[in-house]
Amino acid sequence: MPNIKNLIKIDDYCTGLQLETLHPLVSIVDLSKGKWPGTSDVTSVRYHFYGVFLKQGESCVLKYGRQNYDYQDGTLVFIGPGQVVNISRIDTDYQPSGYALLFHPDFLRGTHLGSIMETYSFFSYDNHEALHISQRERLIVLDCFNKIRIELSQGIDKHSKALILSNIELFLNYCTRFYDRQFITRDNENLSIIQNFENSLKAYLKTGKAKEYGIPSVKYFADQLHLSANYFGDLVKRETGVTAQDYIQMKIIDAAKDMIFDPDLSISEIAYTLGFKYPQHFSRLFKKRVGHTPQEYRSMN
Repeated sequence: MPNIKNLIKIDDYCTGLQLETLHPLVSIVDLSKGKWPGTSDVTSVRYHFYGVFLKQGESCVLKYGRQNYDYQDGTLVFIGPGQVVNISRIDTDYQPSGYALLFHPDFLRGTHLGSIMETYSFFSYDNHEALHISQRERLIVLDCFNKIRIELSQGIDKHSKALILSNIELFLNYCTRFYDRQFITRDNENLSIIQNFENSLKAYLKTGKAKEYGIPSVKYFADQLHLSANYFGDLVKRETGVTAQDYIQMKIIDAAKDMIFDPDLSISEIAYTLGFKYPQHFSRLFKKRVGHTPQEYRSMN
């Protein structure tokens, strides 16, 4: 039975490493100044705030999610509220290194950044989908961290929160750019994923799984490819120009067009075969995508 420790506040993380908490809701942490608590019966920790960790050094024992990952020097790991990190394999003499940006959802409430946080989908990526940055990108990250640290270290005034939020948003926008760059540099690998996705989708429709289990979800194919749903969705959008959900619907409509030419199949039978619970839902989607109802399309052809 895993023993999970909940990190509710930023201070829960900082005091655990014997580090100063710069602000109750946001902090920049120099991990090299921290001290690992050593032996403990805790096997995992659940974060209730956002964390971005910049790996520093040649090796790292941080492992979480479905796969183990040996993070190399110059890697950013993103953790969102509710995410669980496995710490059971960390050595008792482990010395942390690198930097961390920690900020609580309460710090974002009622702000512009709070309203757009869901667009930064990399907080829901799996561990093996971490962001690997160049030396030049690393300097940008450290500059953003330093600006936030300066604001936290000096006296708080009426401008402090706005400036801290602006710098966090600037940092996250840079990370979005860096991830776009990473998607581009992994084009061959990404195209292989898209091909496997398409093959898996075709097999799902042809083998009767749709009729048995319903229309497949984005998460279903992400799981098949051992990717998080958000990372998979972002990758599909980057490579195809449409969302993964749109791509699935496009392929379903393509299959429907082929089936409509079979006069022995009713429109309802086609709908059920493709995973629709109600034929009218199929007809509505078909008209939205094609411009005609299935029956009109059959008559036209």
